[in-house]
Amino acid sequence: MASKDPRIDAYIAKSANFAKPILKHLRKVVHAGCPEVEESMKWSRPHFDYKGVMCGMAAFKEHCVFGFWKADLILPGGNTENTAMGSSGCIKSLADLPNERTLIGYVKKAAALNDAGVKAPWQFQRKKKEPFSVPDYFTAALKKNAKARKTFENFAPSKQREYVEWLTEAKREETRNERMATSIKWLAEGKPRHWKYVPAKK
Repeated sequence: MASKDPRIDAYIAKSANFAKPILKHLRKVVHAGCPEVEESMKWSRPHFDYKGVMCGMAAFKEHCVFGFWKADLILPGGNTENTAMGSSGCIKSLADLPNERTLIGYVKKAAALNDAGVKAPWQFQRKKKEPFSVPDYFTAALKKNAKARKTFENFAPSKQREYVEWLTEAKREETRNERMATSIKWLAEGKPRHWKYVPAKK
């Protein structure tokens, strides 16, 4: 288990009595779901990092909050507040939290997203991107597969960009060709670039 930040110990100790068991439980769950997690204090609140910010928690006078940086891609209901923190609602007791197994599952998914370098949707919304163009070699490949071409053309620019950037970031031609073959296959199946991390529809 990764070492714990004493500043978080102090934060919990200073919290209201109702908040202490909640914060301790959340901390334990995060470490259980991601043993390599690193603790830190950001914006005066406890955070847990793994290859980037993963989640954080905070205590207030009458409630606590716990949120995943990429909640839209992790929680069934997404991040209703469209922010990095929050997404859990007001937590006034342990009964307000999902069961431990479910929470650990969320943490594992958050770690997997960071492993894959997936960005949160709200990060794309806040950061303006330069216009992009589809490489000729990708356009040619799309013309050979009607289903893939139709999917790509119907995608929003942000989803098109994800595929284009994946291809153009390849340093070797062999890698690029492998990614292009995979891209055409996924597009023919109607899948976005990061389809593995999109919550399944019920």
